[in-house]
Amino acid sequence: MRARLKQIIAALEIRPALVGTLSTLLLLIIWSIWASKTETMHSSFVGPLELLRRLYLLATQGYGGTSLWVHIAASLFRTGAGFIAGAIVGICVGMAMGYSSIISSALAPLFSFIRPIPPIAYIPLVILWFGIGEFSKIVLIFLASFLYVALNTAAGVRAVPQDLIRVARTLGTSNFRLFYAVILPEALPYVMLGLKVALALSWAVVVAAELVAAQAGLGYLIMDAGTFFRIPDLGSELSAHRPDPCRHNEQELRRQPPASC
Repeated sequence: MRARLKQIIAALEIRPALVGTLSTLLLLIIWSIWASKTETMHSSFVGPLELLRRLYLLATQGYGGTSLWVHIAASLFRTGAGFIAGAIVGICVGMAMGYSSIISSALAPLFSFIRPIPPIAYIPLVILWFGIGEFSKIVLIFLASFLYVALNTAAGVRAVPQDLIRVARTLGTSNFRLFYAVILPEALPYVMLGLKVALALSWAVVVAAELVAAQAGLGYLIMDAGTFFRIPDLGSELSAHRPDPCRHNEQELRRQPPASC
């Protein structure tokens, strides 16, 4: 029996995908059982099947008269614009910081000051300086992605072996060719890591930015569903819900809330 158990454990260790699938199925089963046991006490707590149904209705019927894909496109546009701008500027600044100790020393106090501040904390300042339009949301995403890309790029340039640089200079390589033929390829793993982290952070920041004065986007769906206490809709994957008879504007809800809501 013990030997058989060891064989099963050894088989699972070499199949991480199988372990992940089994753990996910177990979580869904526990979630479904818990939801079925508590649905009479907590009507807002729903199981995974109900969330999938809500998500399907959201994808097919939209939210508040607007297609789900319009909200997704709005969030993707803001994320893409801010991330691409932050990546381009971050790579350029990071390369300069890693290559020149003077530039690094000049910018180090600024980065040391703004790096510990969460990007979401800039929301009041960004709204104050740039208003509540699209530009302020893009600026917020730009700040979030710029920091990680610039710092990782600078670290990658500093990590380039000095022997490679000396050999390239000995062979008469110009500064421009040294930059794109030696330094950039060696620093590329650091740059890609910074881009990966910045992209994930940008997607999280855009949802937070859309919580304030947005008329479209996934953050708007979260805020609107939370305002009207649509907990099952918040629990769906994209935090939205189908249009139904309970969907009224704020003035109508204040005048006469539907009894079925």
